[in-house]
Amino acid sequence: MFTTSQTMRRIGAFFAPLLRRSLLCIAFLFASHQARADVPADLFASAANGSQVVIDHSTWDGILGKYVKRHGGTTSFDYKSVLPEDRQRLKHYISQLESVDPATLDRPEQFALLANLYNAKTIDIILDHYPVASIKDISLGGGLVATFTGGPWKKKVTKLRGVELSLDDIEHGILRPVFHDPRVHYALNCASIGCPNLQTEAFTGAKLEKQLDGAARDFINDPNGVDASEKALRVSEIYRWFKEDFGGADKAVITHLRSYASDPLSKQLSHFESIDGFFYNWRLNDADH
Repeated sequence: MFTTSQTMRRIGAFFAPLLRRSLLCIAFLFASHQARADVPADLFASAANGSQVVIDHSTWDGILGKYVKRHGGTTSFDYKSVLPEDRQRLKHYISQLESVDPATLDRPEQFALLANLYNAKTIDIILDHYPVASIKDISLGGGLVATFTGGPWKKKVTKLRGVELSLDDIEHGILRPVFHDPRVHYALNCASIGCPNLQTEAFTGAKLEKQLDGAARDFINDPNGVDASEKALRVSEIYRWFKEDFGGADKAVITHLRSYASDPLSKQLSHFESIDGFFYNWRLNDADH
């Protein structure tokens, strides 16, 4: 018969290796997850300041010029009319962007690369599933959250330097934390009516500042972005979802809005210190609707 202490030692000796292996597995999985989470931003940890490398976005320019339709201050995309040869041009353009080494680009060119890749891949995904009422009806998977919320944003759908990326990786893993510019939210289009416009031309490093400011003005001065009356201020859900990018408080958001608002909206905004409500339209930005 074993004494109690002997029994405990034997039990400990049996379970100790199992415990060590379990802890090592947990540590390995955690480290692997951390490494993967860090990869997208690491691709853009540095930029080639003064670089003369310029990406050719003429193919994307041609597609946008042909299929983006402007209605007053908003745009839509004529998905139904996209020709088979333009579908192939779009896919070839995305492949060209995926072959670019971000480290060879300066910061404006990097931003243009990411914004154009996000928007082009979003259009590509819509066309692969068209007709569809909303991008949220396209469920590509990519995790438990995506299963319930829908949409293609968490699925790895593109890559840079061999690193697989989701649309969320581009927006939340790279653009927001690396560039720290609230105008990111005006550059990216999620194929929805409530989203800032899909622009009629590609973003480029040379014109980036002008393009981002123009995109901000378009959205803020349109009812899809801001709805101000004498009694209430309602704004896009973008300013709630990403409030920290716009200063973290209602007053900071309003200050941001006023910096791009034209009259009479600018004067209306001067009467508010808080936001009364939010809205968003997930219906597809389809020219056929």
